[in-house]
Amino acid sequence: MKSLLDNSDSPLLGWQIEAEITAQLEAMQEQLDEQSEQLVKQSELIAKQAALIKYYEGQFRLLKRSQFGTSSERMEPGFTQLTLLGDIEIPPPPVEMEEVTVKRKKRVGKREEDLAKLPTERIDHELPDNERNCPKCTTPMRDIGVKLRHEIDIIPAQAIVREHATHSYACPSIKCQEEQGKQTVVTADSPRSLLAGSLATPSLVAHIAYQKYSNGMPLYRIEKGFQFDGINISRQNMCSWVIKCTQLYLVSVYNLLREHFLKEIYIHSDATTVQVLKEAGKTAQSKSTEWVYCTSSGAERKIKLYEYTPSHSHKHPVAFLEGFKGYLHTDGHKVYDLLPSDITVVGCWAHARRYWETTWKATPEDKRKGSDADTALQYINALFRLERDFAKSKLTSQERYERRLAESKPISNAFFAFADEVSRREIPKSPLGKASIYAKNQRHHLENIFLDGSLELSNNRCERSVKPFVMGRKAWLFSSTPEGAEACSIMYSIIETAKDNGLHPLQYVKFLLETLPGLSSRDDMQELLPWAETLPIKCRVR
Repeated sequence: MKSLLDNSDSPLLGWQIEAEITAQLEAMQEQLDEQSEQLVKQSELIAKQAALIKYYEGQFRLLKRSQFGTSSERMEPGFTQLTLLGDIEIPPPPVEMEEVTVKRKKRVGKREEDLAKLPTERIDHELPDNERNCPKCTTPMRDIGVKLRHEIDIIPAQAIVREHATHSYACPSIKCQEEQGKQTVVTADSPRSLLAGSLATPSLVAHIAYQKYSNGMPLYRIEKGFQFDGINISRQNMCSWVIKCTQLYLVSVYNLLREHFLKEIYIHSDATTVQVLKEAGKTAQSKSTEWVYCTSSGAERKIKLYEYTPSHSHKHPVAFLEGFKGYLHTDGHKVYDLLPSDITVVGCWAHARRYWETTWKATPEDKRKGSDADTALQYINALFRLERDFAKSKLTSQERYERRLAESKPISNAFFAFADEVSRREIPKSPLGKASIYAKNQRHHLENIFLDGSLELSNNRCERSVKPFVMGRKAWLFSSTPEGAEACSIMYSIIETAKDNGLHPLQYVKFLLETLPGLSSRDDMQELLPWAETLPIKCRVR
């Protein structure tokens, strides 16, 4: 085809055609640019939607696991253990595992050992004298042995009314009356009442406290139990007795325990919620906070303290820990970041592990091996295995400090480098994104375990201390007033500390309520603390 530019009759026609073609090319280029831009936007949208789909799938698996799965953090036997660092090897599990059924044998003498702790009443079953002759030849028979059978008999608690009759004596002498100007009257001594004008006794209040705060029974069940035994005591009276006994007597023991607690160097802290119905300025549905503090594993004196506060503000642990200087194991909550500089906050590797473990278990089984969560768990599990080895070797604090720097610190560094890489390629709200961001944000707290060999890798000790309160809360649900919540905290503190020191909580609380009303000096109270050697034998667990 002949070009239009060669048309000699129209000298400007070729220029016009060239401009038109150029304009068309430019329009086509603009369309291509727009299409390319739309394609980029669509690709970004597809990538974003894919990430959201992945996030929602992860959330669905997490929800499904939380609803139907086990709450245990134990890993399945098939969990992979690979070499993470060039110089640190993590031994893999055996390739083949043979299931072997083992029949456990009962330890010989265990029953006799258990029964030896209980009082024994022997009942002899003998033939009467007129039946001890041989039925064949009437010869008197002799005793050739005894066959023993042991049983455990329970004697239910018994309630009695103790009537105190205090006698008064008057001098009948008229001469004495004339000399004194009045008749001489002498009244016999009688024990002081625990709570004036009430039926409460140390044993009764201790029984109520033991049932509610140690056995997790709400007051209305205790009230029903009393009624079955013919005892009519209202739950309102029981509640009032417990509150008054804590305010008059047990709070002094609680304060003394706190003084000893603040002298420790290594402690733990955690918190949970509690509902208090009649708090000033708050609705009945609002939540308050129950703080839990406990000493570390190496502490000479085992102490657990509970504190009720109306909010989760940092001012409460700041006030409670006033005067403490040392290391505080926590769960990584931001409230602990505002503590004084004298307190070094130590993070919990179990919490860091929990994010990855939850993600790992929510991952389809065929995709777990080699996943990011799988790799992260290998690092953290390696740290815990080293801690178990240190414990088995019974290392000193200094030896553990040196071994951690040499063996655990490289694993920690590698883990945080890996977490940083994961956080850059995962969306923040995804399970992996949350796990990696938590690890990055808590790094300065988690790495504080390398400051001292006496520090612990996790805050699980305090989490276990929270459990008795949480289990009791499921039964009694709430406290009616702040006074009741404070009494609850004091009772839990004394009972759980007693348990940790090998004391029977019922007998110990009863002993305190029997002793404290007649105590003359605060110095004498040191002899009442759970670790005192002067405590009566009846307070100790057999």
